[in-house]
Amino acid sequence: MSEIAFYHLTRGSLEQVLPRLLEKVLESGLRAVVRCPSAERLDALDRALWTFAPDSFLPHGSAADGFADRQPIWLTTGEDRPNGAEVLVLVEDAPEGGLEAYARVLVPFDGRDPVAVERARARWRAWRAAGRRLVYWQQDEAGRWVRAREG
Repeated sequence: MSEIAFYHLTRGSLEQVLPRLLEKVLESGLRAVVRCPSAERLDALDRALWTFAPDSFLPHGSAADGFADRQPIWLTTGEDRPNGAEVLVLVEDAPEGGLEAYARVLVPFDGRDPVAVERARARWRAWRAAGRRLVYWQQDEAGRWVRAREG
């Protein structure tokens, strides 16, 4: 059963936080799929991953780039997993199917957006009721992640 980790963003946008989360995934020797709710959101995150820091590089791609099996980070709007990723990042209201294929699922959400907070709460309740292993991380004043609870 996958561990599902909720990341409550309070000190930065998804474009600022996602690259750091993905760096940790790659540092662990794992691959990731970032599942987006739309092609527009995928394009915006693709640009953010290329430009988030001048001294860093996050190898990634999408169907527009090809070589799916070679991409350590795969951006998609579907449930495809062509790179054999162990980690799934669910962006906003991206489809939730196929969670069982992943060892870990990351659910970052914007704590300043009431719709995003309610979506995260609804997912938490549903997945807890389904017996999933849940972890909740929140940013402290310095932007560091603090494990707040498990469900």
